[in-house]
Amino acid sequence: MIGTNINRIRKRRNLTLSELAERADVSKSYLSNIEHNLNDNPSIQIVEKLAEVLNVEVVTLLGEEDQILLKDNEWNDFINNLKAIGITKLDFDQYRIVFEFIKWKNQQDEQK
Repeated sequence: MIGTNINRIRKRRNLTLSELAERADVSKSYLSNIEHNLNDNPSIQIVEKLAEVLNVEVVTLLGEEDQILLKDNEWNDFINNLKAIGITKLDFDQYRIVFEFIKWKNQQDEQK
């Protein structure tokens, strides 16, 4: 399962096996064995390296396929909603303060 998830996410990120192996500092043959589920128990250090390069949480690599697709779709929807109201990547840092305030305010309200 982990190999299938790594392969799917790697391809979504438009990375070749060689590119991912190089960026994660693992051998290409070792990564190939993981992706082909010949090694279905890689060390947590390797999984962490791969997750970092793929820009996902470790649990995403370990998770079920449906959960990965759901999370990706949720984030895609979120990003599309931001784009629809005209927020760009550059704008997002400015809006971060507003998001943090709303989060803080909600936490204050929950404590009451």
